[in-house]
Amino acid sequence: AAAGWGRRGGSALLRGAVGAAPGRSCSSGAPVRAPSAAAQELQSSGGRRFLLEHAAPFSAFLTDSFGRQHNYLRISLTEKCNLRCQYCMPEEGVQLTPKSELLTAQEIISLARLFVKEGVDKIRLTGGEPLIRPDVVDIVGQLYKIEGLKTIAVTTNGINLARLLPRLKEAGLNAINISLDTLVPAKFEFIVRRKGFHKVMEGIHKATELGYRPVKVNCVVMRGFNEDELLGFVDFTKDLPLDVRFIEYMPFDGNKWNFKKMVSYKEMLDTIKQRWPELEKLPCEASSTAKSYKVPHFQGQISFITSMSEHFCGSCNRLRITADGNLKVCLFGNSEVSLRDHLRSGASEEELVQIIGAAVGRKKKQHAGMFNISQMKNRPMILIGGFPVSKMYSHVTFFFPPEPALMSFPLCQDALQNPPNSKQWGHTFSHRLTLRASLPKQMGKALMKNKCLEASPVGQVSVDCQSKETSPGSEFSTRDSGSSAKVPRASDNLTHTDEEGRATMVDVGGKPDSRRRAVAGAVVRVGEKAFGMVRQNQVKKGDVLAVAQIAGIQGAKLTSQLIPLCHNIPLNHVEVSLSLDEARYAVVIRSSCQTWGRTGVEMEALTAASLAALTVYDMCKAVTHDIVIEEVKLLSKTGGQRGDFSRV
Repeated sequence: AAAGWGRRGGSALLRGAVGAAPGRSCSSGAPVRAPSAAAQELQSSGGRRFLLEHAAPFSAFLTDSFGRQHNYLRISLTEKCNLRCQYCMPEEGVQLTPKSELLTAQEIISLARLFVKEGVDKIRLTGGEPLIRPDVVDIVGQLYKIEGLKTIAVTTNGINLARLLPRLKEAGLNAINISLDTLVPAKFEFIVRRKGFHKVMEGIHKATELGYRPVKVNCVVMRGFNEDELLGFVDFTKDLPLDVRFIEYMPFDGNKWNFKKMVSYKEMLDTIKQRWPELEKLPCEASSTAKSYKVPHFQGQISFITSMSEHFCGSCNRLRITADGNLKVCLFGNSEVSLRDHLRSGASEEELVQIIGAAVGRKKKQHAGMFNISQMKNRPMILIGGFPVSKMYSHVTFFFPPEPALMSFPLCQDALQNPPNSKQWGHTFSHRLTLRASLPKQMGKALMKNKCLEASPVGQVSVDCQSKETSPGSEFSTRDSGSSAKVPRASDNLTHTDEEGRATMVDVGGKPDSRRRAVAGAVVRVGEKAFGMVRQNQVKKGDVLAVAQIAGIQGAKLTSQLIPLCHNIPLNHVEVSLSLDEARYAVVIRSSCQTWGRTGVEMEALTAASLAALTVYDMCKAVTHDIVIEEVKLLSKTGGQRGDFSRV
């Protein structure tokens, strides 16, 4: 038995003996060796005691100057992702590394084998999104063959998990982390700019069905976004063997980190204990990054990753290899060493070990040696593959005023119990939010790609994209009295019907591009009681004005889907403003839309005003049905061949 021991002595043989499973096959079809008689003997208590007494010391190359032993390696398989999460990517997106400069599967396995020989016994595959790499199952299978490797894990957004997990498990995957920051389907789509909530839930349920214990669910908690879902996530562990891990929001290049957005571990714990005072603290390993708790009689548990408020640098045992082959010894540091270049230049195994050892030896005591990590310069999270500062809007970030705006989304319980059929959702936003969407004048596709969601000092929330161009004045009076219209000469014919009277879309291909702007308005009379509740923000469904504003903005962007013959227009600017008119007990709505194109945006402005008005009705109807929507009208338009229009 001694003759077969690897570089690290008997401990490697023990890991290989324990990890092997008789009858299992990897993806290549090669049978996995069954434990030999010697290995079975080593697994006895006497064998374990012998190994502990005679095992070689932990590799000096993976031990830093502070005595931390690094036995956990995270390998990023790709920089690509099938979601577009806001605080995972910088505002301007990321420049992907050419494929030729990424590690090949064979290079990944070679480096993994070298690290395991030196003492690594756990490897986690990350991204980007690792499960979009075509050869991920084969990579897992090859890793499973490495003697001494005890754990092969993956961190995934869960979109492809249900489809691939049976093959991954057969290949040797034995631990799963799934990123999920909300239990509300609508909010999920808002976060990641893609559909897929039910696929993620299906993946979670598939993992539990296949026997993974626990299935770890990573949730990055941010003030004003999802801290109101803490109790829902805890309740998620009641009937499922999950470990929901609440991660403190961390700074990375491009995510516009703000201390006010961070919810600390103690604050989260206090909130949860108010609901479950019987919450129990669980023991944890010395190198664990998580503080774990459990509600008695719940199948699962919860954990807190306190990387900001109570860092765990003193017990850090992690190293990272990026998709382009760079070794990072600290998640927060920007210091990297290219193992790929050395590998491709023909460096020997001993030379690679020396290079790795030198990098590990330079590792700082904590947070890459920085006093204030919020000012650090580092890769965007999407290119690192650390804790996913995960799924929050395609290139969108939040800035909050001194009193942070809160976004509250009621939990969709149906989605938890029946993920494929979940339909219920709702949301609540804070008072007096205004959303501006500024896009470049020229766009190849009429798609909204919101880049940045931020709040101004007066409590507005704005979405700014590449163009910072401001729009003309957007102040509106609270009512229209005695209005008259300056109406340009209209066409004598209906433009949306053909010669036979059938509906048709107008061909605007021959029209010149010009700046076009339209303003519309609406008034919702809600009565004295509902008006008072709206003003005091006491309506049970939530903040009426804020939700109506968001609904109006969404309506403007969806006009071509709601009005059959409208063109799909790339909007440069959308603004919805709501004010209260106490004399009429009314909510006064004004909407403004702007584009640079060949057709006007009157319908977009009218749709925005109408959707905002309908939302006010919907949120107030529990108080009274004596609600009147009136004065839905176009107030002004500029641009186009027919000239300008204005109600004076």
